[in-house]
Amino acid sequence: VQLQASGGGSVQAGGSLGLSCAVSGSTFGINAMGWIRQAPGKQRELVASITSGGYTNYADSVKGRFTISNDSGNYTVHLQMNSLKPEDTAVYFCAARINRDWSWGQGTQVTVSS
Repeated sequence: VQLQASGGGSVQAGGSLGLSCAVSGSTFGINAMGWIRQAPGKQRELVASITSGGYTNYADSVKGRFTISNDSGNYTVHLQMNSLKPEDTAVYFCAARINRDWSWGQGTQVTVSS
């Protein structure tokens, strides 16, 4: 599976951004989609996920501010990010879970200035 994230950019604190993910190649076995981010000097963090059944889960750091969604009938996934904070600055990667393993593609930079 190939995953391409888009929609990143720069915004001031309190602003909003939306990310999208295009999926291509074999989607066999995908049981969830998600967004992973990595900030400089920090570990990679799964911030949001959505299962094939529509169940969503969020990291505590983004609950109430981020919303993950997917398009009906395909694996396209979106992340709406509101009330952004400087600590949300990171490279965001679209990810797919096959069985229990997450795979991700090229990311998109999100920069939040104070």
